[in-house]
Amino acid sequence: MTGVSGKKILLGITGGIAAYKAAELTRLFVKAGGDVRVVMTDAACRFVTPATLQALSGKPVFTDMWDPRVADGMGHIELSRDRDVIVVAPATTDFLAKLANGLGDDLLSALCLARRAPLLVAPAMNVEMWRNAATQRNVGLLRTDGVAILGPTEGDHADREGGMGRMLEPEEIFAEVAAALGPKALSKKKILITAGPTYEPIDTVRGVTNQSSGKMGYAVAQAAFEAGAEVTLVSGATSLDAPSGVQRVDVLTAGEMHKAVMARAKQADVFIAVAAVADYRPADPKSHKIKRGNGHLNLELAPNPDILADVAALKGPFCVGFAAETEDLMENAQAKRRSKGIPLLAANLAQETFGRDTNALTLFDDDGVHELARAPKIALARQLVAHIARMLPRR
Repeated sequence: MTGVSGKKILLGITGGIAAYKAAELTRLFVKAGGDVRVVMTDAACRFVTPATLQALSGKPVFTDMWDPRVADGMGHIELSRDRDVIVVAPATTDFLAKLANGLGDDLLSALCLARRAPLLVAPAMNVEMWRNAATQRNVGLLRTDGVAILGPTEGDHADREGGMGRMLEPEEIFAEVAAALGPKALSKKKILITAGPTYEPIDTVRGVTNQSSGKMGYAVAQAAFEAGAEVTLVSGATSLDAPSGVQRVDVLTAGEMHKAVMARAKQADVFIAVAAVADYRPADPKSHKIKRGNGHLNLELAPNPDILADVAALKGPFCVGFAAETEDLMENAQAKRRSKGIPLLAANLAQETFGRDTNALTLFDDDGVHELARAPKIALARQLVAHIARMLPRR
Protein backbone atom coordinates (compact mmCIF):
# COMPACT_ATOMS: atom_id res chain seq x y z
CA MET A 1 0.00 0.00 0.00
CA THR A 2 1.27 3.50 -0.88
CA GLY A 3 0.31 6.99 0.24
CA VAL A 4 -1.91 7.16 -2.87
CA SER A 5 -4.21 4.28 -1.89
CA GLY A 6 -7.71 5.57 -1.09
CA LYS A 7 -6.73 9.20 -1.81
CA LYS A 8 -8.68 11.55 -4.05
CA ILE A 9 -6.44 13.25 -6.61
CA LEU A 10 -7.22 16.02 -9.05
CA LEU A 11 -4.82 15.82 -11.99
CA GLY A 12 -4.52 19.01 -14.03
CA ILE A 13 -3.02 18.84 -17.52
CA THR A 14 -1.80 21.88 -19.45
CA GLY A 15 -0.69 22.32 -23.06
CA GLY A 16 2.78 20.93 -23.56
CA ILE A 17 4.12 17.92 -25.42
CA ALA A 18 4.76 16.26 -22.04
CA ALA A 19 0.97 16.00 -21.70
CA TYR A 20 1.23 12.52 -23.20
CA LYS A 21 2.99 11.42 -19.99
CA ALA A 22 -0.10 12.38 -17.99
CA ALA A 23 -1.80 9.29 -19.37
CA GLU A 24 0.78 7.03 -17.71
CA LEU A 25 0.66 9.08 -14.51
CA THR A 26 -3.12 8.61 -14.40
CA ARG A 27 -2.67 4.88 -14.84
CA LEU A 28 -0.15 4.73 -12.00
CA PHE A 29 -2.47 6.62 -9.64
CA VAL A 30 -5.43 4.38 -10.46
CA LYS A 31 -3.33 1.19 -10.20
CA ALA A 32 -2.22 2.27 -6.71
CA GLY A 33 -5.82 2.70 -5.56
CA GLY A 34 -6.21 6.43 -6.12
CA ASP A 35 -9.44 8.15 -7.18
CA VAL A 36 -8.40 10.40 -10.10
CA ARG A 37 -10.37 13.34 -11.49
CA VAL A 38 -8.82 14.97 -14.56
CA VAL A 39 -9.12 18.64 -15.54
CA MET A 40 -7.57 19.75 -18.84
CA THR A 41 -6.92 23.12 -20.45
CA ASP A 42 -7.94 23.75 -24.05
CA ALA A 43 -4.29 23.60 -25.07
CA ALA A 44 -3.84 20.24 -23.34
CA CYS A 45 -6.60 18.81 -25.54
CA ARG A 46 -4.42 19.59 -28.56
CA PHE A 47 -1.85 17.06 -27.33
CA VAL A 48 -3.94 14.29 -25.75
CA THR A 49 -7.68 13.73 -25.90
CA PRO A 50 -10.09 13.82 -22.95
CA ALA A 51 -11.34 10.42 -24.11
CA THR A 52 -7.92 8.91 -23.35
CA LEU A 53 -7.86 10.30 -19.82
CA GLN A 54 -11.48 9.33 -19.22
CA ALA A 55 -10.73 5.75 -20.22
CA LEU A 56 -7.70 5.58 -17.91
CA SER A 57 -9.28 7.32 -14.93
CA GLY A 58 -12.72 5.76 -15.32
CA LYS A 59 -14.30 9.17 -14.68
CA PRO A 60 -15.53 12.14 -16.72
CA VAL A 61 -12.88 14.66 -17.74
CA PHE A 62 -13.55 18.37 -17.29
CA THR A 63 -12.31 21.13 -19.61
CA ASP A 64 -14.93 23.89 -19.47
CA MET A 65 -15.50 26.51 -16.78
CA TRP A 66 -19.21 26.39 -17.64
CA ASP A 67 -19.64 22.61 -17.70
CA PRO A 68 -23.36 21.92 -17.01
CA ARG A 69 -22.50 18.61 -15.27
CA VAL A 70 -21.24 20.55 -12.23
CA ALA A 71 -23.83 21.61 -9.68
CA ASP A 72 -24.58 25.37 -9.66
CA GLY A 73 -22.08 25.87 -12.51
CA MET A 74 -19.29 26.23 -9.93
CA GLY A 75 -16.76 23.79 -11.35
CA HIS A 76 -13.81 25.90 -10.23
CA ILE A 77 -14.96 25.31 -6.64
CA GLU A 78 -16.83 22.02 -6.56
CA LEU A 79 -14.34 19.92 -8.53
CA SER A 80 -11.57 20.29 -5.92
CA ARG A 81 -13.49 20.37 -2.65
CA ASP A 82 -13.37 16.60 -2.03
CA ARG A 83 -9.78 16.18 -3.28
CA ASP A 84 -6.80 15.37 -1.05
CA VAL A 85 -4.28 16.89 -3.46
CA ILE A 86 -4.08 18.76 -6.76
CA VAL A 87 -1.29 17.79 -9.16
CA VAL A 88 -0.61 19.72 -12.37
CA ALA A 89 1.57 17.76 -14.80
CA PRO A 90 2.76 19.14 -17.09
CA ALA A 91 2.73 22.73 -15.86
CA THR A 92 3.73 25.07 -18.69
CA THR A 93 5.48 28.42 -18.40
CA ASP A 94 2.19 30.17 -19.05
CA PHE A 95 0.39 28.22 -16.34
CA LEU A 96 3.11 28.88 -13.76
CA ALA A 97 2.83 32.59 -14.54
CA LYS A 98 -0.93 32.47 -14.03
CA LEU A 99 -0.59 30.75 -10.66
CA ALA A 100 2.16 33.06 -9.44
CA ASN A 101 0.18 36.17 -10.34
CA GLY A 102 -3.27 35.03 -9.27
CA LEU A 103 -4.87 34.77 -12.71
CA GLY A 104 -7.82 32.43 -13.19
CA ASP A 105 -9.12 32.74 -16.73
CA ASP A 106 -9.89 29.05 -17.32
CA LEU A 107 -11.22 26.13 -15.28
CA LEU A 108 -7.87 24.74 -14.13
CA SER A 109 -6.25 28.05 -13.13
CA ALA A 110 -9.42 29.24 -11.34
CA LEU A 111 -9.70 25.88 -9.58
CA CYS A 112 -6.13 26.17 -8.32
CA LEU A 113 -6.83 29.65 -6.96
CA ALA A 114 -9.97 28.45 -5.16
CA ARG A 115 -8.33 25.31 -3.75
CA ARG A 116 -8.13 24.10 -0.18
CA ALA A 117 -6.02 21.03 -0.98
CA PRO A 118 -2.21 21.08 -1.33
CA LEU A 119 -0.95 21.91 -4.82
CA LEU A 120 2.00 20.20 -6.56
CA VAL A 121 3.15 21.23 -10.03
CA ALA A 122 5.56 19.51 -12.42
CA PRO A 123 7.06 22.11 -14.81
CA ALA A 124 7.80 21.17 -18.42
CA MET A 125 9.24 23.57 -20.99
CA ASN A 126 12.11 24.52 -23.27
CA VAL A 127 15.44 25.09 -21.52
CA GLU A 128 15.50 28.83 -22.29
CA MET A 129 11.92 29.24 -21.06
CA TRP A 130 12.90 27.56 -17.79
CA ARG A 131 16.01 29.75 -17.42
CA ASN A 132 14.13 32.94 -18.21
CA ALA A 133 14.25 35.38 -15.31
CA ALA A 134 10.46 35.79 -15.32
CA THR A 135 9.94 32.03 -15.00
CA GLN A 136 12.42 31.82 -12.15
CA ARG A 137 10.68 34.72 -10.37
CA ASN A 138 7.35 32.96 -10.76
CA VAL A 139 8.73 29.66 -9.46
CA GLY A 140 10.20 31.49 -6.46
CA LEU A 141 6.83 33.13 -5.73
CA LEU A 142 5.05 29.78 -5.95
CA ARG A 143 7.49 28.18 -3.51
CA THR A 144 6.95 31.08 -1.12
CA ASP A 145 3.21 30.55 -1.45
CA GLY A 146 3.59 26.90 -0.42
CA VAL A 147 3.24 25.30 -3.85
CA ALA A 148 5.46 22.22 -4.23
CA ILE A 149 7.59 22.31 -7.39
CA LEU A 150 8.37 18.82 -8.71
CA GLY A 151 11.43 19.05 -10.94
CA PRO A 152 12.12 19.78 -13.71
CA THR A 153 15.20 17.82 -14.71
CA GLU A 154 17.76 17.77 -17.52
CA GLY A 155 17.43 15.57 -20.56
CA ASP A 156 16.21 15.25 -24.12
CA HIS A 157 13.33 17.49 -25.24
CA ALA A 158 10.88 17.25 -28.10
CA ASP A 159 12.49 20.42 -29.51
CA ARG A 160 15.82 18.52 -29.61
CA GLU A 161 17.61 21.32 -27.74
CA GLY A 162 17.82 19.43 -24.44
CA GLY A 163 18.86 20.88 -21.09
CA MET A 164 16.94 21.73 -17.93
CA GLY A 165 13.16 21.92 -18.28
CA ARG A 166 12.25 18.31 -19.02
CA MET A 167 9.29 17.11 -16.92
CA LEU A 168 9.96 14.38 -14.39
CA GLU A 169 8.96 10.92 -15.52
CA PRO A 170 5.51 9.69 -14.40
CA GLU A 171 7.10 7.25 -11.94
CA GLU A 172 9.05 10.09 -10.32
CA ILE A 173 5.98 12.33 -10.04
CA PHE A 174 4.01 9.41 -8.61
CA ALA A 175 6.70 8.91 -5.94
CA GLU A 176 6.62 12.61 -5.02
CA VAL A 177 2.84 12.62 -4.69
CA ALA A 178 2.84 9.36 -2.71
CA ALA A 179 5.37 10.87 -0.30
CA ALA A 180 3.26 14.02 0.11
CA LEU A 181 0.14 11.96 0.83
CA GLY A 182 1.87 9.32 2.94
CA PRO A 183 1.72 8.77 6.71
CA LYS A 184 3.17 11.53 8.89
CA ALA A 185 5.59 9.37 10.86
CA LEU A 186 7.23 12.40 12.53
CA SER A 187 4.04 14.29 13.34
CA LYS A 188 4.51 16.77 16.25
CA LYS A 189 8.28 16.13 16.32
CA LYS A 190 10.76 19.01 16.23
CA ILE A 191 13.67 18.23 13.92
CA LEU A 192 16.89 20.26 13.85
CA ILE A 193 19.11 19.74 10.78
CA THR A 194 22.42 21.17 9.65
CA ALA A 195 23.35 21.33 5.96
CA GLY A 196 25.91 22.70 3.55
CA PRO A 197 29.54 23.72 3.99
CA THR A 198 31.10 26.05 6.53
CA TYR A 199 33.55 28.80 5.60
CA GLU A 200 36.47 29.80 7.82
CA PRO A 201 38.06 33.16 6.92
CA ILE A 202 41.82 33.46 6.45
CA ASP A 203 41.53 37.18 5.78
CA THR A 204 38.85 39.49 4.40
CA VAL A 205 38.83 37.85 0.94
CA ARG A 206 40.05 34.26 1.43
CA GLY A 207 38.84 31.33 3.43
CA VAL A 208 38.86 27.59 4.06
CA THR A 209 35.78 25.67 2.92
CA ASN A 210 34.76 22.45 1.12
CA GLN A 211 32.77 21.20 -1.87
CA SER A 212 29.50 20.40 -0.10
CA SER A 213 26.47 21.64 -2.07
CA GLY A 214 23.99 21.18 0.77
CA LYS A 215 21.72 19.06 -1.44
CA MET A 216 21.58 16.06 0.90
CA GLY A 217 20.81 18.15 3.98
CA TYR A 218 18.10 20.08 2.16
CA ALA A 219 16.60 16.80 0.93
CA VAL A 220 16.53 15.50 4.52
CA ALA A 221 14.79 18.70 5.61
CA GLN A 222 12.16 18.26 2.90
CA ALA A 223 11.62 14.61 3.78
CA ALA A 224 11.25 15.42 7.49
CA PHE A 225 8.69 18.13 6.70
CA GLU A 226 6.79 15.71 4.45
CA ALA A 227 6.72 13.30 7.41
CA GLY A 228 4.90 15.90 9.50
CA ALA A 229 7.80 17.35 11.51
CA GLU A 230 8.43 20.94 12.48
CA VAL A 231 11.81 21.46 10.79
CA THR A 232 14.56 23.98 11.45
CA LEU A 233 17.45 23.95 8.97
CA VAL A 234 20.72 25.55 10.02
CA SER A 235 22.50 26.09 6.73
CA GLY A 236 25.92 27.10 5.56
CA ALA A 237 26.28 29.13 2.36
CA THR A 238 24.52 27.37 -0.55
CA SER A 239 22.62 28.38 -3.69
CA LEU A 240 19.62 26.28 -2.69
CA ASP A 241 16.15 27.46 -1.72
CA ALA A 242 14.84 26.15 1.58
CA PRO A 243 12.08 23.55 1.14
CA SER A 244 8.59 24.94 1.56
CA GLY A 245 7.50 24.94 5.21
CA VAL A 246 11.04 24.65 6.59
CA GLN A 247 12.53 27.39 8.76
CA ARG A 248 16.07 28.21 7.62
CA VAL A 249 18.77 29.80 9.76
CA ASP A 250 21.74 31.05 7.71
CA VAL A 251 25.25 30.78 9.11
CA LEU A 252 28.74 31.01 7.65
CA THR A 253 31.37 29.59 10.00
CA ALA A 254 31.47 26.45 12.14
CA GLY A 255 31.36 28.66 15.21
CA GLU A 256 28.17 30.34 14.01
CA MET A 257 26.64 26.96 13.21
CA HIS A 258 27.58 25.64 16.67
CA LYS A 259 25.96 28.66 18.34
CA ALA A 260 22.77 28.39 16.26
CA VAL A 261 22.46 24.65 16.91
CA MET A 262 23.14 24.78 20.66
CA ALA A 263 20.55 27.55 21.07
CA ARG A 264 17.90 25.21 19.65
CA ALA A 265 19.09 21.69 20.50
CA LYS A 266 17.33 21.31 23.86
CA GLN A 267 13.95 21.96 22.21
CA ALA A 268 14.54 19.41 19.44
CA ASP A 269 13.37 15.80 19.42
CA VAL A 270 15.82 14.83 16.68
CA PHE A 271 19.12 16.38 15.57
CA ILE A 272 20.48 15.38 12.15
CA ALA A 273 24.01 16.62 11.45
CA VAL A 274 24.33 16.56 7.67
CA ALA A 275 26.52 19.66 7.25
CA ALA A 276 30.14 19.32 6.16
CA VAL A 277 31.61 21.27 9.07
CA ALA A 278 35.26 22.32 8.95
CA ASP A 279 37.25 20.53 11.64
CA TYR A 280 39.75 23.40 11.80
CA ARG A 281 39.80 27.17 11.31
CA PRO A 282 42.64 29.68 10.89
CA ALA A 283 43.74 30.59 14.41
CA ASP A 284 44.39 34.23 13.57
CA PRO A 285 42.20 35.49 10.69
CA LYS A 286 43.36 38.85 9.41
CA SER A 287 41.15 41.93 9.13
CA HIS A 288 42.88 42.89 5.89
CA LYS A 289 43.91 41.10 2.71
CA ILE A 290 47.20 39.25 3.14
CA LYS A 291 49.62 40.41 0.45
CA ARG A 292 51.51 37.92 -1.65
CA GLY A 293 55.11 37.48 -0.52
CA ASN A 294 58.13 35.74 -2.03
CA GLY A 295 58.12 32.77 0.31
CA HIS A 296 55.68 30.33 1.88
CA LEU A 297 52.65 31.42 3.88
CA ASN A 298 52.16 29.40 7.05
CA LEU A 299 48.70 29.12 8.58
CA GLU A 300 48.15 27.96 12.12
CA LEU A 301 44.87 26.06 12.43
CA ALA A 302 42.79 25.75 15.58
CA PRO A 303 40.12 23.08 16.16
CA ASN A 304 36.48 23.99 15.68
CA PRO A 305 33.84 22.89 18.19
CA ASP A 306 32.41 19.40 17.60
CA ILE A 307 28.73 20.22 17.06
CA LEU A 308 27.45 16.64 16.94
CA ALA A 309 29.39 15.55 20.04
CA ASP A 310 28.19 18.59 21.99
CA VAL A 311 24.54 17.92 21.12
CA ALA A 312 24.91 14.21 21.90
CA ALA A 313 26.32 15.13 25.31
CA LEU A 314 23.06 16.88 26.16
CA LYS A 315 21.38 13.45 26.35
CA GLY A 316 18.28 15.04 24.86
CA PRO A 317 17.67 14.86 21.11
CA PHE A 318 17.93 11.61 19.15
CA CYS A 319 21.18 12.28 17.27
CA VAL A 320 21.94 11.25 13.70
CA GLY A 321 25.40 11.84 12.27
CA PHE A 322 26.73 11.89 8.73
CA ALA A 323 30.20 10.78 7.71
CA ALA A 324 31.67 11.63 4.30
CA GLU A 325 34.72 9.39 3.99
CA THR A 326 37.26 8.99 1.20
CA GLU A 327 38.43 5.49 2.16
CA ASP A 328 37.77 2.64 4.61
CA LEU A 329 34.12 3.64 4.85
CA MET A 330 32.93 0.85 7.15
CA GLU A 331 35.75 1.12 9.67
CA ASN A 332 35.79 4.92 9.83
CA ALA A 333 32.02 5.21 10.09
CA GLN A 334 31.75 2.63 12.87
CA ALA A 335 34.53 4.38 14.77
CA LYS A 336 32.84 7.76 14.41
CA ARG A 337 29.50 6.46 15.69
CA ARG A 338 31.19 4.96 18.75
CA SER A 339 33.25 8.07 19.48
CA LYS A 340 30.24 10.38 19.25
CA GLY A 341 28.00 8.06 21.25
CA ILE A 342 25.07 8.38 18.84
CA PRO A 343 22.37 5.84 17.91
CA LEU A 344 22.49 6.27 14.12
CA LEU A 345 25.09 7.32 11.57
CA ALA A 346 24.75 7.62 7.79
CA ALA A 347 27.96 7.32 5.77
CA ASN A 348 29.01 7.69 2.16
CA LEU A 349 32.06 8.32 0.02
CA ALA A 350 32.67 12.06 -0.37
CA GLN A 351 33.91 11.73 -3.94
CA GLU A 352 30.63 10.09 -4.95
CA THR A 353 28.23 12.61 -3.45
CA PHE A 354 29.52 16.21 -3.28
CA GLY A 355 27.60 18.31 -5.81
CA ARG A 356 25.65 15.39 -7.25
CA ASP A 357 21.88 14.85 -7.30
CA THR A 358 22.21 11.15 -6.43
CA ASN A 359 23.84 9.39 -3.53
CA ALA A 360 24.21 6.04 -1.80
CA LEU A 361 24.12 5.69 1.97
CA THR A 362 25.12 3.09 4.52
CA LEU A 363 23.30 3.34 7.86
CA PHE A 364 24.93 2.13 11.08
CA ASP A 365 22.95 1.51 14.27
CA ASP A 366 22.81 -0.99 17.12
CA ASP A 367 21.03 -3.50 14.87
CA GLY A 368 23.85 -3.53 12.32
CA VAL A 369 24.49 -2.14 8.85
CA HIS A 370 21.77 -1.09 6.41
CA GLU A 371 22.62 -0.35 2.78
CA LEU A 372 20.58 2.22 0.84
CA ALA A 373 21.25 1.84 -2.88
CA ARG A 374 22.16 4.80 -5.07
CA ALA A 375 19.11 6.93 -5.79
CA PRO A 376 18.09 10.60 -6.01
CA LYS A 377 18.96 12.32 -2.75
CA ILE A 378 15.32 13.06 -1.93
CA ALA A 379 14.49 9.35 -2.23
CA LEU A 380 17.36 8.45 0.12
CA ALA A 381 16.30 11.21 2.51
CA ARG A 382 12.82 9.72 2.72
CA GLN A 383 14.28 6.28 3.48
CA LEU A 384 16.50 7.80 6.16
CA VAL A 385 13.59 9.66 7.76
CA ALA A 386 11.51 6.48 7.76
CA HIS A 387 14.40 4.64 9.46
CA ILE A 388 14.65 7.37 12.12
CA ALA A 389 10.88 7.25 12.70
CA ARG A 390 11.07 3.47 13.28
CA MET A 391 13.89 3.90 15.80
CA LEU A 392 12.26 6.65 17.86
CA PRO A 393 9.62 4.51 19.65
CA ARG A 394 12.40 2.27 21.00
CA ARG A 395 14.12 5.10 22.84
